[in-house]
Amino acid sequence: MYLRQTKRKNKDGTVAHYLQLAHNVRDPDTGVVSAQILHSFGRAEHLEREALERLIGSIARYLDQEPPLLASASASVTQPSLGAGEVEPVDARNLGGAWVLDQLWRRLGVDQAVKKVAKGRKFDATKVERTLFALVASRALAPSSKLEVTRWIADDVHIGGLDQVDPDSCYRAMDFLLEALEDLQQTVFYSAADLLNLDVDLIFFDTTSTYFELDFEDGELDDHDDYVDEGEQRLRRRGHSKDSRPDLPQVVIGMAVTTGGLPVRLWVWPGNTTDASVLDEVKTDLAGWQLNRTVWVVDAGFASKGNRKVLTRGGSGFIIAERMRGSDAQVVEARSRQGRFRKVDDTLEVKDILVGDGPSRERFVMVRNLQQADRDAYTRDRLVALLQARIEGSDQLDADSRAELRGRIVRRHVR
Repeated sequence: MYLRQTKRKNKDGTVAHYLQLAHNVRDPDTGVVSAQILHSFGRAEHLEREALERLIGSIARYLDQEPPLLASASASVTQPSLGAGEVEPVDARNLGGAWVLDQLWRRLGVDQAVKKVAKGRKFDATKVERTLFALVASRALAPSSKLEVTRWIADDVHIGGLDQVDPDSCYRAMDFLLEALEDLQQTVFYSAADLLNLDVDLIFFDTTSTYFELDFEDGELDDHDDYVDEGEQRLRRRGHSKDSRPDLPQVVIGMAVTTGGLPVRLWVWPGNTTDASVLDEVKTDLAGWQLNRTVWVVDAGFASKGNRKVLTRGGSGFIIAERMRGSDAQVVEARSRQGRFRKVDDTLEVKDILVGDGPSRERFVMVRNLQQADRDAYTRDRLVALLQARIEGSDQLDADSRAELRGRIVRRHVR
């Protein structure tokens, strides 16, 4: 436990000093040591010296010792100044985690990408870049609100080139990030692809949704608002919820990733957006990224005929994972094709099927999971035996009793 002095620069250029009673606490998960504030005495120039002397005297009485400051004062002895070669700590902040993240940030070229995009705008490019890095570092090391981030930067961690920041600057930096997101995502991906030698011949794409605890979706109360921004993007909408919360407004999030799971690009759409409607935008957005010929991997939610044309645009290929139970003519034909399955291992068999001719020809790789097939066969046998037991002797029943039995069986076993 110790008395800690911090400083904060005001907007007018003056510096305010604060005194706090603190002690260091080590995080059991990360091992990072951070200062925990037990009591704030307020600004140093407003502090009553007598209050500190009373605190010292109280501690000294508990230790059965004479208060050192009071003793020196009564004896008219001044405290010795520091000798040559001696140092006095005035502040201490964590460095390690933020320093490592800063090196990765620079190695990926994010700092230069931010400054390049910010050039020519009304922002201070260096300050915006440092503020964005501080927000990222905070999210990685000490997730908290924007207001708490400003305290964390000023008191707990050393961010190179940024001694302190105010909440307004954080929000302005986030506004800039939204405007520059497309350029930054492309720059960061190129840097990561080169640095990590990423394989981008295969791209996985899918969507999810996340909801907001709100009573109304964006724009629902416009008739009652005094002012409506016509250019405002209304994202929070009700739609098909993958969180089983259709009653709440949500947004739809799409992400394209590499085989290893590293992000290529992120999209956010209004909550009433359907999966089948986004692939054209996704392909168009990545068309200028010079990814060469790629194969897209998506699920059955994107398996419309129009989306298949979109996925093959520009010479790309696609893999759609879907159950072979649809009524599409090509799926029906693929199911009806004869041919032997090829064994991959003890649990998996595959069969390669080509359907159609010319440009419309498609390749189906039918996969059979032997363990799942055994479970399905066991379930079918149990169900057949159960139904046989239920209908045994029903031939002797009258028409009304047979109809009643049929109704019970349908309600219980048919979904």
